[in-house]
Amino acid sequence: MSIIQVSDVDKIYNPETIPVHALKSICLHIEKGEFTAIVGPSGSGKTTLLNCIGGLDSVSSGIIKINETTISALDDKDLIQFRLNHIGFVFQAYNLIPVLTAAENVAFILQLQGKSTKEAMKKASKILDSVGLANRQHNRPSQLSGGQQQRVAVARALASNPDYVLADEPTANLDSESASNLLDIMERLNSQLNVTFLFSTHDERVIKRAKRVITLRDGALDSDEIQN
Repeated sequence: MSIIQVSDVDKIYNPETIPVHALKSICLHIEKGEFTAIVGPSGSGKTTLLNCIGGLDSVSSGIIKINETTISALDDKDLIQFRLNHIGFVFQAYNLIPVLTAAENVAFILQLQGKSTKEAMKKASKILDSVGLANRQHNRPSQLSGGQQQRVAVARALASNPDYVLADEPTANLDSESASNLLDIMERLNSQLNVTFLFSTHDERVIKRAKRVITLRDGALDSDEIQN
């Protein structure tokens, strides 16, 4: 079953002055449980596409549906709620709150959803354990390595049981060992829990692990291949 449907999506920046056609008639479906990488050279539109699928950016034309919800038609208020309850995000820069511990960073999302502090912290502890950070829950981001911070970001992305996780260049700031460990965790979550991951990446380490590789070039879909 397709959980993400992208139909004839265009994205044009600065349409009134000097138009930049970032996405051109993109059509694709992402199924539940996929482990898919969107790749392409700089300026190809992969981050723009990921942002549109995540409701972080609006489309100029076309439709994006998540399950039965057309997110491209939602207003800002409804988009905020949709992102909170349905989408997990992992960013290149981690985007952790520096004054909060690892557990508090993960619990924060759950508290925004209305869960009590006690319930949120209990679930945060369990999720951090699943990504190998049981002994780092009380550390702040500055006390964690880059790889550990990114694992906290993955835990935070999974906290709300999202329909899918969007990861924008998640390994870009990591050394080889940290990147490999992070990808091991993501693959395990994908395999054991059927978590859907959609990556935007330049990183061959991610591309080699992906089960499907979608290539963009100059804002258009160039190829779409299944990997063994």
